[in-house]
Amino acid sequence: MLCKICSANTEPFSKAEILNKYTIQYFKCPACGFIQTEEPYWLEEAYSEVINRSDIGLLARNLDLSKTTKAILLFLFDKRKKFLDYGAGYGVFVRLMRDFGFDFYWTDKYSENIFAKDFEADEKEKFEVLTAYEVFEHLLNPAEELENMLKYSENILFSTFLIPAGNPKPGEWWYYATDHGQHIALYSKKSLEVLAKKFELNFYTNGKNLHLFSRKKKSNFIFKMISFPFAAGMLSPFLSKKSLLDDDYKMILERLKNSKT
Repeated sequence: MLCKICSANTEPFSKAEILNKYTIQYFKCPACGFIQTEEPYWLEEAYSEVINRSDIGLLARNLDLSKTTKAILLFLFDKRKKFLDYGAGYGVFVRLMRDFGFDFYWTDKYSENIFAKDFEADEKEKFEVLTAYEVFEHLLNPAEELENMLKYSENILFSTFLIPAGNPKPGEWWYYATDHGQHIALYSKKSLEVLAKKFELNFYTNGKNLHLFSRKKKSNFIFKMISFPFAAGMLSPFLSKKSLLDDDYKMILERLKNSKT
């Protein structure tokens, strides 16, 4: 089986039971360290619920990421521009970022938009930054999906946990998420470096779970300093921006009024 990042021949790495019923094979790339499953025939079943039942940290994660993203956008990007959340799920993150004053929009091929209705993205538009939080580990073809993301923005801010030192196997690291079977791609730092190089992107990481691909040079020091929830939480009260909550409310009321006339 070829590596979906660097195309090297992979090696059998481990087996595990997913969805409490299927025994599957994981493969590891000796060249870049990427870990992928066998061809995932179980995905339709795995996504019978778009948000899996065991993801009880969804709200806490969105709260942490919203503070971190706020800091990163204010320090490293043009805060006046439009932003896109890719694979945005129910729209919780989009709503939080709009409440912080950032002009964020929603897109997701699979999920219902509940909290960010009226803020669906125009697919022809360009955005200052595309966020893709807890998306990359779900990708069947990471390079193809990244190519699609770059049509929206030249700056991709994303989260996915890096494979820890020692290359733990299923049962030794929670991020394999074998209970729901949706995590089919697991990344080493080197595999993300290879992916960035393939698209001539600069790569920045906090070394744990938050990463940035960008066409432009950014400060690696600043990115590392503000890409952890603790640091972002400390800075957040001092990084003020006018909320879009009132403006959004008035806009939605106007749309509802016009739809009835």
